[in-house]
Amino acid sequence: MPTPLTHVVLVGHCGFDSGPLGHLARQIAPDAQVVGIQTHDRLTDVAHPRALWLVNRALDGRFNAKDGIELIAQHAGDDAPCMLLVSNFPESQAAAEQAGAIKGFGKNDLGDPGLAARVAAAVKREA
Repeated sequence: MPTPLTHVVLVGHCGFDSGPLGHLARQIAPDAQVVGIQTHDRLTDVAHPRALWLVNRALDGRFNAKDGIELIAQHAGDDAPCMLLVSNFPESQAAAEQAGAIKGFGKNDLGDPGLAARVAAAVKREA
């Protein structure tokens, strides 16, 4: 049985996007703590396998990466959190998966009623 998520982390998202993403996060993992992170140094607190990171392609905040794809590559590895990119651009999604992310989604998908189930299923496959 997969280990339940303890954190869903909104990485580098502006306040406007954090509302709908937070709602999605609570659908994916209702018992997990949902946190927004705007600086690279705060990532170490939630850089563990029981976390899911929803990483913005164009990072809003202060990070040691030029974009979300580079940030995913920096943190990929055996004990890394489950990470996915939030981007409407297919080429960015492909680059993020190559860097170590699971299949992500775009902000345009946030109104899709099946999105939470698809993301939760992808996370379970990775656990």
